[in-house]
Amino acid sequence: MPPFDVFTRWRPLLPTKTETESQTLEINRVHTNQSQTRYSTSLMPPPSSRDRPWRSDAIFTRIFEGTDNNKTVFDAVVSPILPRVLKGQTCNFLAYGHSGSGKSHTIIGYDFEHPNEFGLCLAAAREISEELERANGELPRGSEDVLGIGLRMYELRGNMAFDLLNEHCRCHIREGYDGQTYIRGETEVMDDGRVRVRPIMTRACWSLDELRSGLVAGLERRATGPSTIHDQSSRTHAVLEIEIITRALLEARDAVVERQSELVPVAKRATDIYLEENMKGFVRTEDGKFVPNPEYQIDQARIDEAEAKKAEFECYVQKAEEHVDIVFKASQHPCLGGKLIFVDLAGSEYYHDKSISASASRANPTPQEQREGRQINTDLLALKEVIRARALKQSRIPYRSSPLTMVLRGHFEPSTTTASYTAMILTASPESTQFAATMNTLKYGNLVGVACGDKARSSSSRK
Repeated sequence: MPPFDVFTRWRPLLPTKTETESQTLEINRVHTNQSQTRYSTSLMPPPSSRDRPWRSDAIFTRIFEGTDNNKTVFDAVVSPILPRVLKGQTCNFLAYGHSGSGKSHTIIGYDFEHPNEFGLCLAAAREISEELERANGELPRGSEDVLGIGLRMYELRGNMAFDLLNEHCRCHIREGYDGQTYIRGETEVMDDGRVRVRPIMTRACWSLDELRSGLVAGLERRATGPSTIHDQSSRTHAVLEIEIITRALLEARDAVVERQSELVPVAKRATDIYLEENMKGFVRTEDGKFVPNPEYQIDQARIDEAEAKKAEFECYVQKAEEHVDIVFKASQHPCLGGKLIFVDLAGSEYYHDKSISASASRANPTPQEQREGRQINTDLLALKEVIRARALKQSRIPYRSSPLTMVLRGHFEPSTTTASYTAMILTASPESTQFAATMNTLKYGNLVGVACGDKARSSSSRK
């Protein structure tokens, strides 16, 4: 399994909390000197709690304090692996934690003007943009090989995806014939009869300002709602993809979509003709069996003609896909196609935890909110099982367990890169009223970290 690191980030206490609510957990951090430097953490429950003390394994790459800002986290977590992206590899960053623990603040940030407070996504885009500017400066004027950043933003809710850069367009998550997962929008019927199914929109950004404006516009469309913690919690998994692109790459991918659009009606006609001929060519007997129709001879030539036309258009699609590979091979930039995937996971929910229910000031969750919470928890459990199965090199990886893991499959197993890297950032609250939620967050990360093992989290691979 490619390298996998687990980090913990403690959220600072909010100044608006009451004296009772602001009681902090007793948090101990143990530094372990082994072949690699890892940390363990332990929690002492509040005096009024019946919970027992708990201590993690030595699995954390680093533990960030409440006083550490986003730049500190970026410098330690993301910046060291950017050379991987500049070699064309895919790197994933997942933020996991209960509602209100600081996931969105870490991944996305709320200050888009001051670099020290940028979320990991925008801070990474800023550093990559500077590298691309230097590379573009060496190109001849007017070159078509100018590098830019492609931004994709979508959210997963239940079994659907919603394109945040394309008017919150509803998209379907499907597994293709090649075993890969595809996210496609609604089917569009063109004036000439062609049928087009658009993928998630890629917004080409040739400057950091363009990317920043696209990020802000997309975030305004993200769904929020009440959770067990507060009333404006992220109720979806947000996925932000940053890819190094050129115009030639985007045009080649658009050509694939166009060829696929041309294939759809041709393939449908071939299927219709096959079914039509076979329905005429067979009749059903009284005992329910199908036998050749003596009054009709199947027109095999008609079927063969339609299949030949379908094969012709499939060849066009294949050539368009091959051209995408040619663009990669012809580029003088090894960074082309390098990706950063940031996933702001929806807040984990614990509706049956009495300590949370007692401390929450909001009304009991509605049946709809409970269904959403159960779906979120199902996604998060599936994610853990996928990571563990990959770490243990099991023959079957349960990607199909949830839409979230189906979507992340392409990032965990990138087809166009030689390696990948994944980091999970656990966000936790030190408030005593959030002991149960914090405990569950740390236990989740502990299970993932133990499963991945030291070999999967080799620090030498982060050079």
